[in-house]
Amino acid sequence: MRRHFAAAALAAIGLVAQPAPAFAAPDTPTRPAAGLENQVVFSDYSPLSASAEVMRRLLSPLAARAVQRSLERSHERLRDQSIDLATEHFVLYVPAHAPSAGYSLLVFIPPWDEAQLPRDWGPVLERSGTIFVTAAHSGNDTDPVGRREPLALLAAYNVMRRYPVDPERVYVGGFSGGAHMAERLALAYPDLFRGALLNAGSDPLDAGPPTPPPPELLERFQQSTRVVYVTGEHDDLRLAMDRASENSMQSWCVFDVAADITQGASHEIVSPHALARALDQLGSHVRPDAVRLTACRAALDRRLAAQLARVQSLIDAGNRSEARKQLEVLDRRFGGLAAPQSVALAAALE
Repeated sequence: MRRHFAAAALAAIGLVAQPAPAFAAPDTPTRPAAGLENQVVFSDYSPLSASAEVMRRLLSPLAARAVQRSLERSHERLRDQSIDLATEHFVLYVPAHAPSAGYSLLVFIPPWDEAQLPRDWGPVLERSGTIFVTAAHSGNDTDPVGRREPLALLAAYNVMRRYPVDPERVYVGGFSGGAHMAERLALAYPDLFRGALLNAGSDPLDAGPPTPPPPELLERFQQSTRVVYVTGEHDDLRLAMDRASENSMQSWCVFDVAADITQGASHEIVSPHALARALDQLGSHVRPDAVRLTACRAALDRRLAAQLARVQSLIDAGNRSEARKQLEVLDRRFGGLAAPQSVALAAALE
């Protein structure tokens, strides 16, 4: 368990003040011209990207607790925001005409460091009225918690401040390693993102990461988030990942899911034709059946209660080593759903 929590502490190192950066005061929002811009600088910070909120939503409760205690021992503190927007650049594509209900928005997380609009995506975005935004230096080798995920949150916030965006059509997507990040953000921020486009990359919801967020966020994800998988026909590894992820969605009471296998494709970014289909699918939200959702949630509660009871029984029996192991499994699998009971059990083991 200590190894798991130490890893979480290292993952959050980008959130630690070294000292904290000096942020410029937010400017009055201005709208860049329609079309493609390659060196966009944003200036506004969101409470959703604050370091404490990122930890609460994206780390499991015991991992977040370990990070906080590590900071206390080293006399360090979290930055308010881990990103200094004055030094960041984004690529932004804005269609010439906004739909009557407002633009849709796709925040895209790539596996590479260079910010770019994928080839031939522009006409698809234009036809669908979708704004595209992606951050530079947000590739697979970049710190997820301290950088990749906050950059995506800040991109969404700043675009929505500047353009008439329909809040029911705000999506996060990614390719390959970026798709894993997109899934985690959709799960942790269902109050911002209404859909996730997972292109050749996905995880089970209890893979640790991702871990389920606090109950109110998980319930919202179950009720209002659309998940669309798009993977190439010959990308066998990612197709297997998608199957495991889809099965996990079902067991975690997430039923608004669609999958699209791109014929003839391998491990490659979604084609313009497949992107058009995916954007249509993201907009085709299907509300879950209330009876099915209630029954599924009850079964989930029973599984959690059994796991909590098992850890407590091990503590009562004096088998503290096994209790720690089982508590780590519980924390990875149930995440925020198990708090505050999991935190209380960790305290008892100390």
